[in-house]
Amino acid sequence: MNKFLLAAAGIVAMTTSVSAADLAARPYTKAPVSVAAIYDWSGFYIGANGGGGWSRKCWDIVTNILGAPIVPAASEGCHTATGGVAGGQVGYRWQNAAWVFGVEGQGDWAHLSGSNGPSLAAGGVGSDRSKINAFGLVTGQVGYAWSNVLFYVKGGAMVVSDKYEGFTTATGFVFDRASETRWGGAVGAGLDFGVTPNIVIGLDYVHGFMGSHDNSFTSNIGAFSRTDRIHQDVDIATARVSYRFGGPVIAKY
Repeated sequence: MNKFLLAAAGIVAMTTSVSAADLAARPYTKAPVSVAAIYDWSGFYIGANGGGGWSRKCWDIVTNILGAPIVPAASEGCHTATGGVAGGQVGYRWQNAAWVFGVEGQGDWAHLSGSNGPSLAAGGVGSDRSKINAFGLVTGQVGYAWSNVLFYVKGGAMVVSDKYEGFTTATGFVFDRASETRWGGAVGAGLDFGVTPNIVIGLDYVHGFMGSHDNSFTSNIGAFSRTDRIHQDVDIATARVSYRFGGPVIAKY
């Protein structure tokens, strides 16, 4: 009987040991690594813009109707031409870490107009006015991105289409006119926001340093009228929307 009890106790002890060995420790599983979505600004884009602008113009007459130089040049006054602009932009950006580099071309219709008077034109009874019909920009960009938010600065060249007129202040009769296409330098800044991986909205500002040019005016009968040295700067502020042909949002581990 004692041998039987000892044998039974041994079997129970062996069974308990085997069962404990079979219950192996649960393997350690590493927690998933968090994934942060990073907006990719690289790629071509095309879009539309609209807003307003202003252009400060100061006039100095340097040659009179007889072709005789006026020394020193006599001031005819200044004015600020204001109005709306609308157009489009196309460009390419590439991203390196948080830095974004790009090139862009922009072309806009414009209606920036203004006048000042009385001026020395037409014997002191005239006024001067100007109008910018269109402008274009070619700029390079350097920006810094916080995921889908991009701040950038830019610089390059601006070209404007200018028209000038002299008119009698009392009646508005135009007695001479001139026109030109003027190039200058441009600097600006902007803020873009990626609404989706392909849709971008933003705000953009640019200042154009257009310098001073001598412009020869022609009367209504086609004769030389005068030469005015016109100095101007141009400021443009627009809201923009663009479609970007880049890749999707990428993941950063």
